[in-house]
Amino acid sequence: MRVRVDRERCVGAGMCALTAPEVFDQDDEEGLVLLLDPAPPASRHAITRDAASACPSGAVTVVEG
Repeated sequence: MRVRVDRERCVGAGMCALTAPEVFDQDDEEGLVLLLDPAPPASRHAITRDAASACPSGAVTVVEG
């Protein structure tokens, strides 16, 4: 699994960071998504998918494989 974020698309809702804090955070200046782990371990795949689904702006993309 690979994770990508689009900070230009991010609206700062924080759902990703709340759902998967080991994978995502928000910056202090604008509250936009920060990707902490672009290749999370298998143990975090399900929660990372949940975080991507919870993103209201579609700024988080999960690429399987």
